[in-house]
Amino acid sequence: MKSPILPAAAIIALSSIAALTSSDAAALPAEAAVNRGVVQLETGGSVGISVRIAEDLAKVLNDGTTRRILPVVGTGSLQNLTDLKLLHGIDLTILQTDVLDYAKQQNLFPGIESSITYIAKLYNEEFHLLARPEIKSVADLANQKVSVDLSGAATAITAGRLFDLLKIAVTTTNDDPETGLEKLRRGEIAAVALVTGKPAPLFCELIGESGLHFLAIPIDPAVTAAYIPARFTAEDYPGLVPYNQPVDTVAVSTVLAVANLQVGSERYRNVANFVEVFFTQFPRLLEAPHHPKWNEVNLAAELPHWRRFPAAENWIKRNGGTPVALNEDQMRDIFAKFLDERSRASGATALSGEQKTQLFDQFRRWQGEHLR
Repeated sequence: MKSPILPAAAIIALSSIAALTSSDAAALPAEAAVNRGVVQLETGGSVGISVRIAEDLAKVLNDGTTRRILPVVGTGSLQNLTDLKLLHGIDLTILQTDVLDYAKQQNLFPGIESSITYIAKLYNEEFHLLARPEIKSVADLANQKVSVDLSGAATAITAGRLFDLLKIAVTTTNDDPETGLEKLRRGEIAAVALVTGKPAPLFCELIGESGLHFLAIPIDPAVTAAYIPARFTAEDYPGLVPYNQPVDTVAVSTVLAVANLQVGSERYRNVANFVEVFFTQFPRLLEAPHHPKWNEVNLAAELPHWRRFPAAENWIKRNGGTPVALNEDQMRDIFAKFLDERSRASGATALSGEQKTQLFDQFRRWQGEHLR
């Protein structure tokens, strides 16, 4: 069993105890040495995968003398964003991109687009919607209770936006995912929503007990304009998804965001050093046993309407980080093959050439708005 990541305060407290009990205080590192190169990275809760992602970064990038990535477990995306702006010491955080959009649209932090920068877009996190056996489709959730994690959590924001797009009025409850799952088992709620990278540890051990199952998310133009089509397979969740019966869903991308650091300050230099080593050592993160979601990361991918941290922007320009683009015909051919394979896997009727063209055109419009 993996040791949990301790919050920064706990780590400091344990360090203090060790200092008091040491028989040779003079042998301990000086305060300046302990704080050298520290970058504090706030993650989501332990039920998601961002904690594991932060662990991977720490294991690969920490060198013990000049650089230390210190993961801090957060309590929710909006709180993480607040911490990034206001809490002393938080340098980086992993956020869903729709949380940034939500904060901007709601004007929660005036001028946020000029004060928050990003290092890189990261992996996608899938929308999981686990329901009781009598709930056959998302439409059946109308006027039913759905747990969407704690208020201010990324899941609560994504679920609210998604149900609005689908025009389905649900009664949301705010339980942490573990509590929500227990309430689902007891029949107190109709479904549990969770946005996290697949496979989500919370669902991996489930074996379809009492008919619990994932609901498919309708992939219509309104939904695909805001979110990325995705799916769950038996390989992801062998106990919940039957073989050759994948479940369609959507995903949202995540981003590694940076606090508004003063140029030339020690914290700014520490983050710039982190960027240099992170980008240079990135191939190591693609190797086992690191999380497979690293394979979705394209360091050069842009986040439209947001500024990249200067050190990251300079590294990409210096190292030619822009990926080679496929031409239009190649993309159209790959897209058509994807649709054919998807139809065969689900047993659905194959799409006509005109339908494929319409879907591809919708995809290209989405790509222009979201990926640039």
